[in-house]
Amino acid sequence: MDLTRIKNRLTAYERLMRLDKPIGILLLLWPTLWAVWISSWGGPDWVVVWMFILGTVLMRSAGCVMNDLADMKFDGEVERTRNRPLVTGEVSRKEALALAGALTLAAFILVLYLGKLTIILSVVALVLAATYPFTKRFFVLPQAYLGIAFGFGIPMAFAAHTGSVPEVAWWMLGANIFWAIAYDTEYAMVDRDDDIRIGIRTAAITFGRFEVLAVMVAYAAMLGIMVMIGRRLGFHVYYYAGLGAAALLMGYHYTLIRKRERAGCFKAFLHNNWVGGVIFAGIVAEYATRSVMGVRVS
Repeated sequence: MDLTRIKNRLTAYERLMRLDKPIGILLLLWPTLWAVWISSWGGPDWVVVWMFILGTVLMRSAGCVMNDLADMKFDGEVERTRNRPLVTGEVSRKEALALAGALTLAAFILVLYLGKLTIILSVVALVLAATYPFTKRFFVLPQAYLGIAFGFGIPMAFAAHTGSVPEVAWWMLGANIFWAIAYDTEYAMVDRDDDIRIGIRTAAITFGRFEVLAVMVAYAAMLGIMVMIGRRLGFHVYYYAGLGAAALLMGYHYTLIRKRERAGCFKAFLHNNWVGGVIFAGIVAEYATRSVMGVRVS
């Protein structure tokens, strides 16, 4: 096999895992990092941090492969996805199954070092990731299911650091569900015409002409829950400054999606990386500047 063919093969695998489009990894990583910091009271074990970062990359990559395996018959009918490697034949179904298995196994090996409860939760996370693609066949709001799948690093982070999953972790997961409904509805607005034609269910279709309102309500619900969490944990100005910055970004997203143009909706979706980032910055700054450290969550 010549070098050009090897390069093309590796590029196809990269595209299959979406490593060339890291937004999915980032949207999965930010809420996990929120939980890593809060569960460790601002002093995370750095080995745990790197395990969760690497595990996020591995599981997001595996999830993309699983998604494309499930959607092979549909992706060729959608303008945005018709050139994916499984559709074009650059990667075979057997190769994709082997790749998904290898990525999942690598992620599971990492989890073995994080304790029994984290291992149990990782199995649930795997089931969520593997079944999510099929929810688009029958569930009117698959974005909510995605929010659970994308947010399951939250209880895993608490389990890794504390050996338990306190109530605040589940509230954080709830916030992530609303956030996912918002940003993935923006994403679904890009493909709405194609999805209607091939019979895929998405929030953009379910909400109909109220989809922009639904996105903003979901954003507001996410922020409301995060404010409640901040009050419960006794957070102060830096945390709320992060939430305030996130609210401003969400307002900007409204200006991008209100005309329902594909380019604007996709830009808003991508821009959610900054929403997760500023909230994380607020959490880090809060713990770095608090006069009383080590306040445990309950």
